[in-house]
Amino acid sequence: MKKQNYIRNIVIFIFFISMIYAKKSESQIQSMAGPRIGVTFLGAGGTADYLLDKTDGPSAFTTQYGWQWESRFASGSNITGLVEWVVVMGGMEHGKFLPSINSIVGFRNSEGIEMGMGPSLSLGGIGMVFAFGKTVKSGELNIPINLVVSPPKDNSGLAISVLIGFNMRKE
Repeated sequence: MKKQNYIRNIVIFIFFISMIYAKKSESQIQSMAGPRIGVTFLGAGGTADYLLDKTDGPSAFTTQYGWQWESRFASGSNITGLVEWVVVMGGMEHGKFLPSINSIVGFRNSEGIEMGMGPSLSLGGIGMVFAFGKTVKSGELNIPINLVVSPPKDNSGLAISVLIGFNMRKE
């Protein structure tokens, strides 16, 4: 139990340090932001039980609504390093409040393919998220489409989300 608390505290510390670093470096690097909407499949577990008002209930689906902040920290000719902060809220169609804060470090290539991973803080606990996607460009408009996977935690099941959004390219 002590080992889990120690690891959890380290993840929280890294989470907040990366948030401070991203905020401090925002003036030095390009930053994009935009809304996100999507749907999440919640595997059987505590979060699905909360959403459905059941105990040992089945898996559940919920919609997501939120915002993403993005900063580029390294840029090459084909690959750009990214730090993303994604805050989403789910459960609204069930009359519930399921917030999630995610910090993702990853990259995007020149074709718009992106991937990353990082810590996630939600009502289900602290865990990791793995994100994969593609940003489609249409003129100055960026349309990111992402698949996000959060492995099961102690008190919640697997979560798989598909999120789509938009933002304006600033170059």
